[in-house]
Amino acid sequence: MASEKPIVAVTCTAPVNIAVIKYWGKRDEELILPINSSLSVTLHQDQLKTTTTAAISKDFAEDRIWLNGQEEDVGQPRLQACLREIRRLARKRRSSGDEDPLPLSVSYKVHVASVNNFPTAAGLASSAAGYACLAYALARVYGVESDLSEVARRGSGSACRSLHGGFVEWQMGERADGKDSVARQVAPELHWPELRVLILVVSAEKKLMGSTVGMQTSVETSPLLRFRAKAVVPARMAEMTRCIKERDFQGFGQLTMKDSNQFHATCLDTFPPISYLSDTSRRIIHLVHRFNAHHGQTKVAYTFDAGPNAVIFTLDNTVAEFVAALRHSFPPESNGDKFLKGLPVRPAPLSDELKAALGMDPTPGGVKYIIATQVGPGPQILDDPHAHLLGPDGLPKPAV
Repeated sequence: MASEKPIVAVTCTAPVNIAVIKYWGKRDEELILPINSSLSVTLHQDQLKTTTTAAISKDFAEDRIWLNGQEEDVGQPRLQACLREIRRLARKRRSSGDEDPLPLSVSYKVHVASVNNFPTAAGLASSAAGYACLAYALARVYGVESDLSEVARRGSGSACRSLHGGFVEWQMGERADGKDSVARQVAPELHWPELRVLILVVSAEKKLMGSTVGMQTSVETSPLLRFRAKAVVPARMAEMTRCIKERDFQGFGQLTMKDSNQFHATCLDTFPPISYLSDTSRRIIHLVHRFNAHHGQTKVAYTFDAGPNAVIFTLDNTVAEFVAALRHSFPPESNGDKFLKGLPVRPAPLSDELKAALGMDPTPGGVKYIIATQVGPGPQILDDPHAHLLGPDGLPKPAV
């Protein structure tokens, strides 16, 4: 009987997602409702994932949370919003007269431990994976089976997109209460097996402005952002969906780059202006366009979020040559062997024609390292009890 156990724990993993049609701007700060729909690609958890254990027990005195081994303030408003929402759903399910496996659990306090298998400092969307993972684990431990879009979204808007694998749209919704602002899968993770993703981690200069504040300022001051949301994004959502369904890389790549560029244009149109791209980011943009021009077609595409790191989409038959072009343009400083992480990439020669076409002076160390990955599945439950990050006492297990 589950109710006999002093502690009920669930551990799961959730993925990072990368938007190809960008979310920037909320119409409701409290409920985290966006001013436009967005579309993303879920990355594989073999390379990037958050692992979270949620445990409830009648013996816990208070809610507690540990991130990457450090205890954090459980009172942060977004965390509280997630907890409130999941408990509301759990109570709703109880009162609907369903059979009741964990009678008192809704009132039990929860302990949560979460770790990322990638450096948070790298500026990779860790909040999306983190809150999707939290929502998924809490739902399991409290016996909630409904759509978790709202729970995850209250933590971090883009987190609702990490609840699914493959290609995912976050529909902005119309309702004031946000009930129709939900994430839906557009195509499953095995739909486009040739697609590859390279994350280029650029010298991690600390961000001057986080995305929450940046977004708010943009909504208040950028007429371009309002125009984008109303007049540009709806058609782009439809076009991007078509490109994905038809596996049209040329269309997918060009639209991904254009939408990234427009997002960064709205940042510059914000007052005072926001600039997330660094000199290295701009060199990567230049490199991609030169590479494509040399081949006479769009073979690689970039996208940038609220930071200088580039995410590159390409097909498996182009990865080796493009990585060679990156090594040529951004020679690794010292970590030659650690420069490329994730999926293996065979070394490839760079033709003299391509070298000439790139026409850039090398910038040693401009790219710190590359993570090679691919499209992946949504959150997963880990059944192995050894995977739990919390021990039987509900406290983090000591690092082995």
